[in-house]
Amino acid sequence: KMEFAAWLILLLPLISAVTIGIGAFRSKPISAGISIAAVVGSFILTIVMVATGDANIHPKVSWLAIEGLSVDIGLQIDKLSKLMLCVVTGVGSLIHIFSRGYMKEDRDFSRYFAFLSLFIFSMLGIVLADNFVMMFIFWELVGVSSYLLIGFWFEKPSAADAAKKAFMTNRVGDFGFLLGILMVWAAFGSVSFDVLEKEKATALCGLAGFLIFCGAMGKSAQFILHTWLPDAMAGPTPVSALIHAATMVVAGIYMVARLFPVFWEGMQIEGSSINFLATVGAVTLVGAGLLAFVQDDIKKVLAYSTVSQLGYMAMALGVGAWTAAVFHLFTHAFFKANLFLGSGSVAHAVHSFDMKKDMGGMRKFMPKTYVTFVIGSLALAGLFPLAGFWSKDEILVNTGGWGILGGSGSAPGSYTFHF
Repeated sequence: KMEFAAWLILLLPLISAVTIGIGAFRSKPISAGISIAAVVGSFILTIVMVATGDANIHPKVSWLAIEGLSVDIGLQIDKLSKLMLCVVTGVGSLIHIFSRGYMKEDRDFSRYFAFLSLFIFSMLGIVLADNFVMMFIFWELVGVSSYLLIGFWFEKPSAADAAKKAFMTNRVGDFGFLLGILMVWAAFGSVSFDVLEKEKATALCGLAGFLIFCGAMGKSAQFILHTWLPDAMAGPTPVSALIHAATMVVAGIYMVARLFPVFWEGMQIEGSSINFLATVGAVTLVGAGLLAFVQDDIKKVLAYSTVSQLGYMAMALGVGAWTAAVFHLFTHAFFKANLFLGSGSVAHAVHSFDMKKDMGGMRKFMPKTYVTFVIGSLALAGLFPLAGFWSKDEILVNTGGWGILGGSGSAPGSYTFHF
């Protein structure tokens, strides 16, 4: 029963996207209802699966078998994937519901929900994949979905340009990712995560590990492939919330976390690659945080904030603080979705995203948005006792005393793969 539920969690958003596209494309209420029902259904099934206990399941079917390579379509359900399913379907459900009101006047309302369902399906595929080939296919589907949604208002040159920039920048990282996968296959004759972990996959040290991480650098907007993310704010605000909180940008962090036993064991051979990851994360978190100070657009401030928070997560993984990185991914998803939806609410009221010219003094007109936005901001800042304090503090505790440019070669005490 749980195996069937796992397949259903993945396929419900795909069924929604196809149904809206071929059957209900002109009906706004039906399109929104189908899309919301699909993602909420996946969320409910996820909660049921989590509530059943700690048992891991791994349903799979054979897809490709040629000489020297066998690839399955398999779903890897364990503690990490359950956590990510909660984030993607839970936050995704809230954003879908918010979108129904936010986008109600848009002429392409149904097309929007079809693309939104496709986006959720693509991210769920990354979360559930049990091998590199399946992950890469869904990795590219996430790229296509983001292109369609960032450029949703394609009649605006800025939106069309932002979509192309996001697509092309990510192709740079994804090319490295693909080369890394080919190197792993050449070394082990397998692309299965289980096989790589059992073999300790020492081939992931050095060049192969760096190439695979290039994919994460693109998707999770790490320096120097971070430039696409602020411009991606040209899409509808709920899309920005979905990209930043629960889908595209966390895909790279999730990929490194999923394969981290392999990365850690392999990269310690040369003793440099894992520190490269920490260094990139540290540069990203500081640089993006400073860039946020000079933005006037409220969504771009939040975008650079997201890049900075992703830097925190990458740095945590680089010093071996796996639990802290995944914990911050989880907490960040909720307060960043809150902040983006709040910014959309304010912009919807004043018809602008310019904080300097059109915002200020909105508390008395939008008291509920004010309260939720302040709570989200304090959580982002890491103030006690909100969620951001606990996850950020754990990262900083584990990073303190660790030489990012030259670590001691052993992970801190919180290094664990059992979240």
